[in-house]
Amino acid sequence: MTVLVSVGYYFSLPNQLFEAPKSTVVTSSNGQLLGAVIADDGQWRFPEMDSVSSKFKHCIVEFEDGYFYKHFGFNPISIAKAFWTNRKAKKIVRGGSTITQQVIRLSRKLKKRTYYEKLVELILATRLEFRYSKDKILSLYASYAPFGGNVVGLEMAAWRYFGLHPNDLSWAENATLAVLPNAPSLIYPGKNQVKLKKKRDKLLEKLYHKQIIDSLTYILALEESLPLKPHKLPSAAPHFIQKMLKKHKGAYIESSIDEYLQQKVNSIAKRHYNSLKQNEVYNLGILVLDVKTKKVLSYVGNSPTDNQHQKDVDNVVAPRSTGSTLKPFLYAHMLQSGELLPTQLVKDIPTHIAGYVPKNFHLSYDGAVPADEALTRSLNIPAVRMLQEYGLEKFRQDLRDYKVHNINKSADHYGLSLILGGAEISLWDLCRLMAGYSGTVNHYKDLDHKYYSDEFVDPSYIQAEKVKLGKSILQSKIIDAGSAFLTLDALTNVNRPQIDQAWRFYESSQKIAWKTGTSFGNKDAWAIGVTPKYVVGVWVGNSDGEGRPDVTGLQSAAPLMFDVFDVLPKVQWFEAPVQDLREERICEISGHLALPICPSAFKKIPSNGLRNNPCPYHKEIFLDPNGAYRVNSNCESTAYMLKKTWFTLPPLVAYYYQQKNSDYQKLPDFKEGCLNLENTLIDFLYPVKFKTKISLTKGADGARNPLVIKATHRKPEANLYWYLDEVFLLKTTELHEASITPSIGKHIIMVIDDFGNEAKRIIEVY
Repeated sequence: MTVLVSVGYYFSLPNQLFEAPKSTVVTSSNGQLLGAVIADDGQWRFPEMDSVSSKFKHCIVEFEDGYFYKHFGFNPISIAKAFWTNRKAKKIVRGGSTITQQVIRLSRKLKKRTYYEKLVELILATRLEFRYSKDKILSLYASYAPFGGNVVGLEMAAWRYFGLHPNDLSWAENATLAVLPNAPSLIYPGKNQVKLKKKRDKLLEKLYHKQIIDSLTYILALEESLPLKPHKLPSAAPHFIQKMLKKHKGAYIESSIDEYLQQKVNSIAKRHYNSLKQNEVYNLGILVLDVKTKKVLSYVGNSPTDNQHQKDVDNVVAPRSTGSTLKPFLYAHMLQSGELLPTQLVKDIPTHIAGYVPKNFHLSYDGAVPADEALTRSLNIPAVRMLQEYGLEKFRQDLRDYKVHNINKSADHYGLSLILGGAEISLWDLCRLMAGYSGTVNHYKDLDHKYYSDEFVDPSYIQAEKVKLGKSILQSKIIDAGSAFLTLDALTNVNRPQIDQAWRFYESSQKIAWKTGTSFGNKDAWAIGVTPKYVVGVWVGNSDGEGRPDVTGLQSAAPLMFDVFDVLPKVQWFEAPVQDLREERICEISGHLALPICPSAFKKIPSNGLRNNPCPYHKEIFLDPNGAYRVNSNCESTAYMLKKTWFTLPPLVAYYYQQKNSDYQKLPDFKEGCLNLENTLIDFLYPVKFKTKISLTKGADGARNPLVIKATHRKPEANLYWYLDEVFLLKTTELHEASITPSIGKHIIMVIDDFGNEAKRIIEVY
């Protein structure tokens, strides 16, 4: 029988005392409350507290259970006094429950008070004393005691009535909360002030007489006022709180958010929102990451807008058109493959690829431009041509390796527009990739020229969680340190917004690798910046997808991004990963590997840079003794020829290049009587491709609009003769353009100069 009673006693207490739903609570990295979400049953019930402050312990023990640390779950004397008083009054006017018994009563959902229920509580209270320490029992009481209305638990009460963490409460505030579970209806801000103050002051007097507080503390505590109105819970990162709710419902999360930084970024966001909404731009998103720890430091999911303007949309995780934000990754991978060198000239000319006609933002052409400059100026045509050269499918595979979540369709689906905003990405993923590039360079040095296998892992938002970067490996899985460094270094030369144009001249300024992006129709404005320590990403636009004039990465997002960087600590720039770079002679003009005849200088290039082609634009020519004309052995004695190195571009490229580069000199003409062996004097500006399909639009009168075709000649003074299907059309001088209206079907366009040189194009009109 004794064994059965013992077994029954042992199992009488449930393993889980409290099963009520909990509020989701999120704090900053230093323990300050960022926000919370009410529990499913409509109660503000924070998850169980680990400990209780010494002030509250003294207050609650002195008020509720003076012998708490001496009894073993119940106090016979208190029970006897309560029994005698209640019997005399013929009703329950006094309770003899200990704090331990009250914990049991709370766990049994405050069942009706009867002598049988008291007996059950007494038995379970002793069992609870066997299971837990006194401090743990106090923590349970503080976590589940009622504090008025739908406020349950000390922590929520502290925030609700005083706007403070429980550890920051004064003696008077702790005393106020200690008396509430006994009479929670008293805490109605603005009412019952006299009764509540009387109870509080009586407890303070008791603490003073027991020398728990001194006289000065007692006097000052009596002077403290009671709360007049409830405080709103902090809401420093509402969208981040909702993100935590989805993944950690009912949990107490100590996040990695830096409270001070979050408040600063919120203020910056509000200031820019007030300016942006003047242009009917109502939404934004900001994310700040720590590169070293891969932790989220600040998370602003949206502007402080209203329901009418989609205030609940989390723009940190919402997919948006990439704009130009993928260009750095293409540049980096072409460097890594050896198909591109940092300053190599890339073509910027009218381009038609299978009906796709990319345009630069400013609708102009440079002819040829250094690759790093094309990146920093975010030129569209060079990016498209680079993607075509690198391989659309190959770049699509690179993005798969990066695990970009929203770019989930085939290469054919996106086409070459992938590099100009034809896909969608989230601010979260974009910041993660940039953190991976910064981390790759940092860790290459830290790991003695090795890499982490999971450098591009998702950032963490849990303070105690250590991000796992995988094992160290000899070869990078995605991008090498040299290519990543050269890409980031190039991005430091992006022209900053007007207000920051002179940043290089200030000692307080720091180098930031950054990139903007603007989607078609001015719907999305991006700016993302990275240093060896931080990543700051910004998206600006309307969450409903409405575009607005002047919404660009440079004008709308970049100023906000730089303001965030201004409140972050300044850091030194990366050390170059010299072991993953090599110095080679590079042609100073073309950016290719230098030929012996090229003017050159030693520059750092990626390890695979030797796979690149030698300079194709420098060649040796022979001039007459006066240096005025080109000659060859057909018209000049070799003894009198002058040999000279000349930089020359293809006609179409040269046509636009010389408009932006006044020092470009075309090849001298051949001396009269010399045989001109070159056959590239004429080139078409439009159509560029030898075979092109063209659709002619119709005007208001229904007639087809004419087709304007253009060509260029190495000799500006040359005449060109135009033919359509062998029928002569016109002669042009200097400006070589012809307006024609061909019929539906295939046609041959031919131009011939005075020397019989010709060029052809085949068009198909439909």
